[in-house]
Amino acid sequence: MKTPPVVSAEEWEAERRNLLVQEKELTRARDALAAKRRRMPWVRVDKPYVFEGPDGEVSLLDLFAGRRQLIVYRAFFDPGVGDWPHRPCAGCSLVADQVAHTAHLNARDTTLVFVSRGPQAEIARMKDRMDWTMPWYTMTDGFDVDHGVDEWHGHNAFIREGDTVYRTYFVNGRGDEVMGGTWAYLDITALGRQETWEDSPEGYPQSPPYQWWNWHDSHDS
Repeated sequence: MKTPPVVSAEEWEAERRNLLVQEKELTRARDALAAKRRRMPWVRVDKPYVFEGPDGEVSLLDLFAGRRQLIVYRAFFDPGVGDWPHRPCAGCSLVADQVAHTAHLNARDTTLVFVSRGPQAEIARMKDRMDWTMPWYTMTDGFDVDHGVDEWHGHNAFIREGDTVYRTYFVNGRGDEVMGGTWAYLDITALGRQETWEDSPEGYPQSPPYQWWNWHDSHDS
């Protein structure tokens, strides 16, 4: 292993500041890209998709849980795939392990759910074993085929206007690597982080940073 040179603290700080310039350029570019996502056109979802949940059948609209936005991650915990029925694929499990507390997403009117084709009894057993708490539903129809996740994992973002649902964005492949944190999830949604510093279309909901930040057990207050 050929390691970098060892330098003085002053030289190290100078190198760090040089790299920081590029890091800030990347941050600004990431913010600009998120702003373009918020201006992406929407596509209306008209098919009556049906999922199985812990309490029975639910629709795509039901997955919103009354909130305005929805992020659906397609995980591969399916009969005949990988180490079924013992655990999901390793990559999807790594994604699940990184999911931040969903109360912060909920505070931004956004719901996160996982979906796969495994039956609910197996999903409940697996979630208990792995200490996962996110809502997890069973697909029963062609939702995965229609949304680009029948052969590979991915995150689909949706928004609703009343009872009408629209698909707003989609990431998969290496795009899934950054998912898991609250900010990464919000950055792929149509409304973004909903903070006043963001470049968003006129009329989008926004509030100052820190104003809505809270402990995960105190958002309702």
